[in-house]
Order: sequence, then C-alpha cells, then structure tokens
Amino acid sequence: MDTPTYTSLEEIALRKQAIRTDIDAAGEQIGLRWHDLTAPNQDTSKGEMVASLVGNAITAIDGFLLVRKLMKNYGFLFRRKKKK
Repeated sequence: MDTPTYTSLEEIALRKQAIRTDIDAAGEQIGLRWHDLTAPNQDTSKGEMVASLVGNAITAIDGFLLVRKLMKNYGFLFRRKKKK
C-alpha cells in the first residue's frame, strides 16, 4: 500500500479535513439508507396491510416462543444466586 508522506503540518491538516469530509459524507449516506430501511412502507391496498399485520404478529409470536424456550433451557444463567 502506498502511504503518502507529509512534509508540513498544513498538509496533515488538509488531509485530516479531507478524511473528515469523507466520513461525514459516508455517515450521511448511511443515515439515508437507515431511514429507507426503517421507514414504514406505504401499503397500496388493504390486502397488503393485512398481510403485513399478520407477518408482524407471526414474528412477535415466534420471538416470544424463542425467548420462552431459551429461558426454559438456559434460565439458570439469568437467576440471581441466593444469599446465605
């Protein structure tokens, strides 16, 4: 990898500013993509809305059952020890 050599503090400051600009641009792009992922989608019909609700309900029930099963099998890891 070819690493640049800097001969003055001004060059370092300019490079630092360029990197900061790149990081800020990447952060903004990540924020936009995150917003696109988390924004509720606009259902075009009642059928899609009902399908979405059923899917969300199934996911919630599945998550609840998974936690219940894990607590049944590994619940001892989360219990406090009794003081003697």
